[in-house]
Amino acid sequence: MNKYYYDSYAILAYINKSENYVPYFSEYVGVTSLYNIMEVYYFVLREYGYEDAQEVLTIFRSLIITPTLDDVELAMHFKLKHRAKKLSYVDCLGYALARKLEIPFLTGDEGFRAISHVEFVKE
Repeated sequence: MNKYYYDSYAILAYINKSENYVPYFSEYVGVTSLYNIMEVYYFVLREYGYEDAQEVLTIFRSLIITPTLDDVELAMHFKLKHRAKKLSYVDCLGYALARKLEIPFLTGDEGFRAISHVEFVKE
């Protein structure tokens, strides 16, 4: 079974039932970081309320991986290399984690469109 790193964009697209993202969550497995879940939790809390935000924690808790300081170092080198794209810290950390795990980084963020090892999917 294929494995993916789920970026916040991908998780939110799945939550919003994007037909392009549903298969990545129903037919494959994936991981994400606490920081991606933090972004998703805030968005869901703001848009849908506390109960739905709590459900995000329940659903994605088992997919969370923990970055190391080495991962932070790789992420910040990546961010510096691609500084013109103005990628977020969380996204750069996610990409570094995906590279370390040798799995594709699943996102629809335009900043990642032409970057290697990215599964780029628009909603």
